[in-house]
Amino acid sequence: MEDKLKKLLAEAEQTLSRAGGLDELNELRVRYLGKKGILTGVLRGMGSLSAHERPVIGQLANEVRGKLEDALARRTAEIKDRVQMARLEAEKIDVTLPGNPFMTGRKHPLAMVQEEIEDIFLWMGYAVEDGPEIELDYYNFEALNFPAEHPARDMQDSFFVSPGVLLRTHTSPVQVRTMERTSPDLPVRVIAPGRVYRRDDDATHSPMFNQVEGFAIDRRVTFGDLRGTLNMFAEKMFGSKTKTRFRPSFFPFTEPSAEVDISCTSCGGQGCRVCSHTGWLEILGCGMIHPRVLEAGGYNPEDVTGFAFGMGVERIAMLKYSLDDMRLFFDNDLRFLAQF
Repeated sequence: MEDKLKKLLAEAEQTLSRAGGLDELNELRVRYLGKKGILTGVLRGMGSLSAHERPVIGQLANEVRGKLEDALARRTAEIKDRVQMARLEAEKIDVTLPGNPFMTGRKHPLAMVQEEIEDIFLWMGYAVEDGPEIELDYYNFEALNFPAEHPARDMQDSFFVSPGVLLRTHTSPVQVRTMERTSPDLPVRVIAPGRVYRRDDDATHSPMFNQVEGFAIDRRVTFGDLRGTLNMFAEKMFGSKTKTRFRPSFFPFTEPSAEVDISCTSCGGQGCRVCSHTGWLEILGCGMIHPRVLEAGGYNPEDVTGFAFGMGVERIAMLKYSLDDMRLFFDNDLRFLAQF
């Protein structure tokens, strides 16, 4: 029996060393070490041994089993390593090759400019207010000194939803709504960014665009305060060397009223094609709040004064980024948007 065990060990080790796969190794494990395997069959003959031989053969049988299990484990590890190396070789990646590019999300240029405008006025002590985009004729026109049949209504060709209800043509209605809510508190300093709608569509106009209305109300507010505020805004938005120019204008809700120009962002005021060789670019309208608007908002024009201004976010963005077509902002062309 001792010879059989030694012969079994030598044969098994040689067979295991030639095994080519994990399935074959499993078959060999069952063949040599299973309940009906060769080693078990040899050990069944121990009953015929003498009491002196049994301990010796038992110890040898355990050694044979241990060596076979070790040989199986080593060969299994070798085959697994070989399989893994083969897979790695087949699936290897050249890490020096450029990766597959993918588009990442980012802020729209109009959102970036609007946030910058908000940050500037928040820094100056203004609060941000919002209002409905579907507005009543009263807040969009009448409370802002646009009486019925007023010719100034023709300046803003509107989208009416129903009689007396329209898509707001400017964010100025938020001014009246805020005044109604805050009256008679002082001071009031508010900006109102948001979307507005007009029947207009060309390279410099859009039927939907974004505006920022701003106003301040307090005792002894002057046009000089308005000018100082807008000068500071222009310097923060376009650079410290930016100059401003105020030209007389007309708006029903302000008196006196003015258009504000800044020195050309392309030539610095020297004159070029962008500014039609004038050195100036228009950016917004402004003025002192009309007494009738103050009354509509619940304030006494004998006690308080205020100023208001309104600007188009697209207009500011076009000047800031030197663009000549507003429609680029709404075309959703990733080649354009990715530049920001």
